[in-house]
Amino acid sequence: MAISLSNVMPVSAARARFSELAEEVKAGAEKTVTTDGECSIALIDANPPDHHSERDRIHLLLIDEASKGLDDVAAGRTKVSVQPRHLSPD
Repeated sequence: MAISLSNVMPVSAARARFSELAEEVKAGAEKTVTTDGECSIALIDANPPDHHSERDRIHLLLIDEASKGLDDVAAGRTKVSVQPRHLSPD
């Protein structure tokens, strides 16, 4: 997320508006707090809604693709791209 000047404030302003900032952060905003003109902390949602769901979505997609691949193998809809080498017993 890009940093906007409206989301950067000195610690004194953050302290005065902390409850309001907490609500904004829970709604998806990210706030940067400065001390003596230097960035010191960021306020972010501790429980973003997509934190785990994106990873879960990727896992479900992988499982779905693997299942489709197994269905293709079972139905004979696959081709061998490399011929297996037969090892002779020694």
